[in-house]
Amino acid sequence: MTVNGIIAEYNPFHNGHHYQLENAQSRTGADYTIVVMSGNFMQRGTPALVDKFRRAEMALRNGADLVLEIPAFYSVASAEYFATGATALLDKLGIVTHLCFGAECERLNILQRMADIFVDEPLKYSEYLKEYVRQGNSFPVARAMALIRYAPELSDCRDVLNSANNILAIEYLKALKKRDSQMHPVLTVRQGTDYNDRMLGTHQSSALAIRQAIYDHADLSALATQIPDSAFKILCDVLSKGEPIRLNDLSEVLHYKLLSEADAGYTQYLDVSTELSDRIKNHLCDFVNFSGFCDLLKTKDITYTRVSRCLMHILLDIREDDMAIYLQSDCIKYARVLGFRKESENLLTALKNTSSIPLLTKLADAQKSLNEFSYEMLKKELLISSYYGSATAIKTGVPMVNEYRSPLVIV
Repeated sequence: MTVNGIIAEYNPFHNGHHYQLENAQSRTGADYTIVVMSGNFMQRGTPALVDKFRRAEMALRNGADLVLEIPAFYSVASAEYFATGATALLDKLGIVTHLCFGAECERLNILQRMADIFVDEPLKYSEYLKEYVRQGNSFPVARAMALIRYAPELSDCRDVLNSANNILAIEYLKALKKRDSQMHPVLTVRQGTDYNDRMLGTHQSSALAIRQAIYDHADLSALATQIPDSAFKILCDVLSKGEPIRLNDLSEVLHYKLLSEADAGYTQYLDVSTELSDRIKNHLCDFVNFSGFCDLLKTKDITYTRVSRCLMHILLDIREDDMAIYLQSDCIKYARVLGFRKESENLLTALKNTSSIPLLTKLADAQKSLNEFSYEMLKKELLISSYYGSATAIKTGVPMVNEYRSPLVIV
């Protein structure tokens, strides 16, 4: 059996995602495609435009056979942790033969060479890296400089590390190497507009551009050419019930948490440095809203995205110690199913025999199938998801649904 694995956010699902699913399937001849997808909070430290169940439905109606949730401890984390958790989830299923991902770089061998150097950390490369960091360069800049100096043959590819998709692709390759995984990497070259392009194109716009158009109350008909029909109908249905939540809808609860923990500081939270913790404390009285605070805290060395992600870690109680424990215990302890295609029930049957971790299809049965540690992880995930549900309920006036009563998406 040939099974593709895809790591995604689908925030929201659009033509570029549909192209990747089709391209990967045609190149591998896969019998099935498993998508592991972020839940209700994204890697850039923002809430999802559409909740995880409706996004899972978008994927299932456009080529995915099974959608699993990436735990928030990894989905709202740096590229390295995001890739580590998502790749481990696919690998532990024991059935995925190909890890498929997109990037701007057309040459998989270049991405693989960079990944190998970053994982192996040859002595000379490590020395160069330390030298450039001591000179005051940020880590990403120092890493790029050390890489080119160590491997001059990559000098023509220095721009590769300027793309978020390329960086994520390298992190996937690093994760495969660290795990000694048997999954084969398959690269799909990104089509259409740039990942960070905020303007709508004619056919394959970025998810950022689509979100921006929705937040700006653009005519939804303008998005019909950017999103597959089935996904567009789901999106319109969601938006008909009220505006999607945005970062600033979480402002009050974030400010309260920051104020209540100011004396202790915030370095116990994942990725929050002493410098950033001090900046947060020093500017608490200047807090107006979530996004404005990110703008206020960012520096030339700490980007807006990193600040947003760190503040989300504080809000969602994602701590440094927790991540250290999860990584030591090989991070992924269960696979939560969000939905599947009826025609793919054979895949679920096969997974029961191949997966080294429990497959959760019914939350009510979770405590029976998980050990104490794993069940505590799940409860934290459910609490995190409830923040999203609560914010959505407050904004739309529609009561939140208890996740224990949320049915699987079956199409």
